[in-house]
Amino acid sequence: MMIVVLSAMVKLTLDFIARGTSGYTQKKRDETLPQYIRRLTHLYLENKNIDDVGDCLSMCKNLTVLYLYDNQLNRVPCLNSNSAITHLYLQNNNISLIENLNTLPQLQKLYLGGNTITVLEGLDKLKKLQELHVEHQRLPAGEQLLFDPRTLNALSGCLQVLNVSGNHLTGINDLSQLCHLNSLIAADNLLNDMKELAQLLATWTSLTRLDLTGNPICQQTKYKDRIIVLGSSLEWLDGKHITATARKFLVNWHANREENRKKFQENLMREETYPTSVHVHTGDLPPLRSAPLRQRSISSYVMPGLPRKQFDDILAKSHFPQKPRSGASRPSEESVEVFQMTRGGGRPPQQHWQ
Repeated sequence: MMIVVLSAMVKLTLDFIARGTSGYTQKKRDETLPQYIRRLTHLYLENKNIDDVGDCLSMCKNLTVLYLYDNQLNRVPCLNSNSAITHLYLQNNNISLIENLNTLPQLQKLYLGGNTITVLEGLDKLKKLQELHVEHQRLPAGEQLLFDPRTLNALSGCLQVLNVSGNHLTGINDLSQLCHLNSLIAADNLLNDMKELAQLLATWTSLTRLDLTGNPICQQTKYKDRIIVLGSSLEWLDGKHITATARKFLVNWHANREENRKKFQENLMREETYPTSVHVHTGDLPPLRSAPLRQRSISSYVMPGLPRKQFDDILAKSHFPQKPRSGASRPSEESVEVFQMTRGGGRPPQQHWQ
C-alpha cells in the first residue's frame, strides 16, 4: 500500500515571522512582539510550505533581505510597506506573473528562478536593480522566455548581472539594450548564432563573465578562441579564467589571419579586374612573319613649297634617268634636274657620261 503524505500549506503569521530570524537578532526582554518584528532586517522564511504571506510583512518596516524561496507561493507577495528591501529571494515557487515589485525602489538583487514565468516584465520602476535571476522557468512545451522591451529599457542603465539559463532561448539579441552588463549567464539554451553574439559582445564593453555552456554554439570550430578575441573585456568564459597570455596569443593569431585573408581577397579582386589574356611561352618563340613592304610611289611625295598640280605636270613630262648603256645617248638636262629635285636635292652638279 502506497502512502502519500501531503504537506500542509502554511499561512504567514507574526509568530512564524518571529521564528524566522537568525541568532544575531534576538528579542529583547522588555520588547513587545510588534516592536521586535519592526526592528528586523533579515527574514529567513525559505522552505516552509508558505502559500500565503498576507499582510504580516507590512509590520517589517526595516526589512532589507527577504528569503521566501522553496515555498508554494502562486504570486509575488504584496510588499508595499517594505520599501527598504534590497534583496528578494523568490525562486522555486509557482509564480507565473512578475508583479508587486515596483514599490521596491531600493531593490538591488531579485531571484525568480524555477517558477512558471513566461514574460520578463513588470520591473519598469526598479532603477537600482543590479542582479536579475530568472533561470530555468517551467515553460510550456515549445515556448521560450520572452522579454518586454519596456522592462529592458528601464533596466539598461543599472542591470549588471543577468541569469537566463535553461529558458529555451534561440536568440538573445533583445538583450542588446543592457549596455552595462558585466555578467551574463545563458547556459543550457538553444543559442547557435555566432554573428549575433559577435554584435552583442561589441555592445557589451563591460562584460567580464560569460557562460554559454550547454548551447549548440559551443560545438562550433574554435568557439572559445573566437569568443575570447571578440570579447575584449572578458575575464571568465564558461567558468574558466582567461589568462593574459592566452588572450595575447589569440589576438595576435587572429590579426595575422585577418591580414592574410585580406591580402588573398585583394589578389583575387585584382585578378578578376585584370584577367590574364596573354599566355607566356617558356619554349622558343615562333618566327616573326615579315610585314609586306609598301611600294614607294613617287606620286605620294610632294616637294616642300611646290604645289601638287605643278609637281604632277612636271612629273608627267619627265622620266627617271637610268645609267646609259654603251652607245646610249646622254639624258637631257631637264630630266636630270627633275630627278634630282624629286630626291630632295637642288640643281644637280655637272656630270660626265660615257
